[in-house]
Amino acid sequence: MTGEERRSKILELLKNTKKPISGSRLAKDLDVSRQVIVQDIALIRANGNNVFSTNRGYLLNADNVCRRVFKVNHTDEQTIDELNLFVDFGGYVEDVFVYHKLYNIIRAELNLKTRMDVKRYMDSLKSGKSTPLKNITGGFHYHTIQADSEEILDDIQEELKKRGFLAKLQDYEPVDFWKQSE
Repeated sequence: MTGEERRSKILELLKNTKKPISGSRLAKDLDVSRQVIVQDIALIRANGNNVFSTNRGYLLNADNVCRRVFKVNHTDEQTIDELNLFVDFGGYVEDVFVYHKLYNIIRAELNLKTRMDVKRYMDSLKSGKSTPLKNITGGFHYHTIQADSEEILDDIQEELKKRGFLAKLQDYEPVDFWKQSE
């Protein structure tokens, strides 16, 4: 079984239960080590699945909100295009954050749902009181985006790629951003 097949199986098991499934049980059922399960759960989360760790095991959040983190890079002038892309495709921009090798994750809430929200945000940036967070990491930054479906997130990802905004994760970057920020 490949890693991708194993992660699909884990996700399927989590979707079909209301009780937590322990990492030890998943490891035994899938014939891998507990550490492999921990890494798989991190990758499952990074793909936008809301998996909770409890003292009794893992649970999948049953809400209908889909969430994905996108790593992007663009100029200051392209910020409005990037944010409008998210909301135009039906996304909700939860936050912006950077991963700094020294300071770790630095995050700011954005809560942008509409073009009007984007305009207000851009106006506050233009006031000169601050500069975009992305500027401390050479333009590389992340957004957590919520949407009503995985298809919407897929469309957003495809459009980011078309416009050249999508950036590749590096080996040193954490995969599980939600865990890092808690």
